[in-house]
Amino acid sequence: MTLAIKTSGLTRCFGDLRAVDSLDLRVEAGKFYGFLGPNGAGKSTTIKMLTGLLAPTSGTMCILGEEIKDPDKAREVKRRVGVVPEELALFDNLTAREYLTFIGRMYKMPMATVRERCRELLTMMSLESEEKLTLEYSHGMKKKLTLAAALIPNPDLLFLDEPFEGVDAVASRVLRDTLKRCVQRGATVFLTSHVLDIVERLCTDFGIIVAGKLVHQGSMDEIRAGGSLEERFLEAVGSDKIEHQKLSWLED
Repeated sequence: MTLAIKTSGLTRCFGDLRAVDSLDLRVEAGKFYGFLGPNGAGKSTTIKMLTGLLAPTSGTMCILGEEIKDPDKAREVKRRVGVVPEELALFDNLTAREYLTFIGRMYKMPMATVRERCRELLTMMSLESEEKLTLEYSHGMKKKLTLAAALIPNPDLLFLDEPFEGVDAVASRVLRDTLKRCVQRGATVFLTSHVLDIVERLCTDFGIIVAGKLVHQGSMDEIRAGGSLEERFLEAVGSDKIEHQKLSWLED
């Protein structure tokens, strides 16, 4: 079994807070992996470490077979990775086409390939007629452009932090179909989302993180065999908490 992501004891502390605590992830290459957890569980911090945006406090991680402590190997790995971060950081004074062209050149792609992929991605995301600067974009438009930037290098591994948030229904359907095709051709997708229905429909495998600790990791087949992902998630997070979240004036 080839692993696209492997971590051992991966930990990140912010002062006394252990945001991610001894994480042992195993994500098989070619899988659609859903990384789940409540707000503040450590999902985004994990992605930041896996993509090299945040140094771990301790532990090891291998991405696409390479341990990314070595700067030269890390650069090679990053050329094979696409990322949609939680915080959308675009260059305000560029158009969508200019931004995608910049990203393509950063990946050292041939200019002819960049132009062709820009054209296809802008059409797919319904941004082909948008010549205004990204400064004027709505949140949904910025999210679609960031998704396009993650797809332009045709990555072997995609990290997507809440990619469907703020995206309209048509773009969401296009994105789901595109991600399925990425996995079919052998890419690995690592997805965080609070929309469990989307995760259950798309993902082949999943992990649940609570308070920085990985509390469950398995295949979606075991979920489909009985019960639902929501039930498994609530069991892991603590379904007893729901009983206490009530408003007195709505009770009999």
